Amino acid sequence: MTTNSSPQLWLYDTTLRDGTQREGLSVSIEDKLRIAKRLDQLGVPFIEGGWPGANPKDVQFFWQLQEDPLKLAEIVAFCSTRRPNSTAATEPMLQDILAAGTRWVTIFGKSWDLHVTTSLKTTLEENLAMIRDTIEYLRSQGRRIIYDAEHWFDGYKHNPDYALQTLEAAIASGAEWLVLCDTNGGTLPHEISQIVQDVVKVTGDWGLGTRKESSQSLIPNTQYPIPQIGIHTHNDSEMAVANAIAAVMAGAKMVQGTINGYGERCGNANLCSLIPNLQLKLGYSCITEDQLTQLTEASRFVSEVVNLAPDEHAPFVGLSAFAHKGGIHVSAVERNPLTYEHIQPEQVGNHRRIVISEQSGLSNVLAKARSFGIDLEKLKAEAKQILQRLKDLESEGFQFEAAEASFALLMHEALGGRQKFFEVKGFQVHCDLIEGKESSNALATVKIAVDGKNILEAAEGNGPVAALDAALRKALVNFYPQIATFDLTDYKVRILNGHTGTAAKTRVLVESGNGRQRWTTVGVSTNILEASYQAVVEGLEYGLLLHSQAEVAVKASS
Repeated sequence: MTTNSSPQLWLYDTTLRDGTQREGLSVSIEDKLRIAKRLDQLGVPFIEGGWPGANPKDVQFFWQLQEDPLKLAEIVAFCSTRRPNSTAATEPMLQDILAAGTRWVTIFGKSWDLHVTTSLKTTLEENLAMIRDTIEYLRSQGRRIIYDAEHWFDGYKHNPDYALQTLEAAIASGAEWLVLCDTNGGTLPHEISQIVQDVVKVTGDWGLGTRKESSQSLIPNTQYPIPQIGIHTHNDSEMAVANAIAAVMAGAKMVQGTINGYGERCGNANLCSLIPNLQLKLGYSCITEDQLTQLTEASRFVSEVVNLAPDEHAPFVGLSAFAHKGGIHVSAVERNPLTYEHIQPEQVGNHRRIVISEQSGLSNVLAKARSFGIDLEKLKAEAKQILQRLKDLESEGFQFEAAEASFALLMHEALGGRQKFFEVKGFQVHCDLIEGKESSNALATVKIAVDGKNILEAAEGNGPVAALDAALRKALVNFYPQIATFDLTDYKVRILNGHTGTAAKTRVLVESGNGRQRWTTVGVSTNILEASYQAVVEGLEYGLLLHSQAEVAVKASS
């Protein structure tokens, strides 16, 4: 828990620039605006929006934010230093930066002499001039500067004196932040800690007007105060979060990262792990406690917008982050959550889940039943029956840890309370496969009974499962209008025993939703259509059960 005396850390999100460099990730202008506004709500003070001028999308993004600015966060434009042997005042890309209209600009420059001579193909002195000229020009235009020292740690290890000269150039020109970047992601925490400590000490000495004799000091003549230190880490060694924490503990005051750790190659430091570690465990103030409870929702929101499946096993915000499957674990956590949970899930907006599987004990079944509002404590015989049925079905290939709605229906059936909203008496599916086309048209016919009345309906769809789902909805919607609000949101297929060839069993998981809730059901068969039918039917049935329970609750409250 943070207090008024907690040391302040400044978060800097680069999801919209560095994060979008992840392979397979692409966002529209509208996507970027939605994410920026969600990060603003989360309380992130600096949001890097992109590189104005690098592409039309980023130009329009900054223009739109000028018309409809964020409420709290500073939107930041990103750019490199000017080109070699030119001037900042005549550099076209810097005019695009100014046109973006942001108060803050992040400029990155080379810290590693290898990059200066190999990538930029210029001299070490010209690189220093590029840093000075770029920052001085932007300062003269009223901009505040965050300086990203690219490849800082590799550069410092290879040639510390020159690396420090690049920081001197940035300080003398008016940078307010010096962000040390582990651009290749290959540095280890003990190296990060030592080097950040070195930089904090050296820049502190510069503030007193002292400098080693190895190079000429630029600092005593500057009109600007010594900047604070930030950290920017990549995850190529699976160390990005650990390295960022090491830097903070060594004196860094700004932490750069991305939501869900998105980024080029192996990604960037994951803010969804950094924020709770820094705030809940180390006592730093990053965002408010109320904003911290939005972290899980923000993580999933961003993954939805960028159209990437959420990492269910991500620390803190993943669906499985506080999931308990082993019977001993469940029994212990029911008595005291501290036994198997390092924080309270609610602190980051997550929740505890009791997972049901063939490895479950009776305590799992009792706990899971309570989560569905069913008290089995006094019905131990029924609970044991449910547990045995669960294990029998999982031995056939069913998987209930990922299909909790199917398990809820199983419990209701074992207790004799499974409501029969409808009965499917049969179905047929016909597909037209057209050579050269990626998809096929399908026609599904279903026969169902509702309250003893038989209904025969047919519907077309882009594939057999879509057609089957459409036919079922068409047959039922006149009896249950709420079905019109149900959506089939995800469909997963897994072959369970591929060595048996076409006789292999198939497991189908179907996720459905009604705009407020989502639920998953499962089907298993040697026939993929049969397995799909089982899962789709149970998905509709569980949705109707939720609606029925909601109606009962409303009547009871009135």
